[in-house]
Amino acid sequence: MKKNILSILFGVILFSVDGQTIKNTSYLNQSGEKVLRLECILPVDLATAWQFFTNDKKLQKWIAPLAHIELKSGGYIVTNYDSTKNLSDSSSIKLPVLGFIDRELIVLKVKLNNNFAASVQNEDEHLQEIIQFQKVDGKQTKVISTMIGWGSGSDWEKAYNFFVKGNEWTYKELLKNFQ
Repeated sequence: MKKNILSILFGVILFSVDGQTIKNTSYLNQSGEKVLRLECILPVDLATAWQFFTNDKKLQKWIAPLAHIELKSGGYIVTNYDSTKNLSDSSSIKLPVLGFIDRELIVLKVKLNNNFAASVQNEDEHLQEIIQFQKVDGKQTKVISTMIGWGSGSDWEKAYNFFVKGNEWTYKELLKNFQ
């Protein structure tokens, strides 16, 4: 019963970009921890969808004007939203790649920067984004972004809310590539 009540509290929130939908299916897991989960269907085959996450030029079309990925366990994705900077600038965001399975899964370690309270920066060791790719059919791919490892308290609540808005915006930018 508790699990059903928690599911109702989070509910499903839909965001649409020219007929394409982003579903916010966030919930509390069986341990009571927050799970930030967004889902969308890309109108492209699995190989093309995978390229939008693993190819520098494709990443630059939606994630940030400056983006580079070293796709390997122990690799990273580095981005910068300011095209006048470079990827080695201190304002860049670098997410280690913990692991991946070709055309199925990418697991990123989320490291909080100075835009977040020091308390959450010091406690972010479990914060991760798991990106799953599921073939719907030959012309559609479901992408599921799941963030786990959230702490508790008001500073963590602020960080969580930041990523709700930021991830929704990011995936809307991805969907714009298919209009």
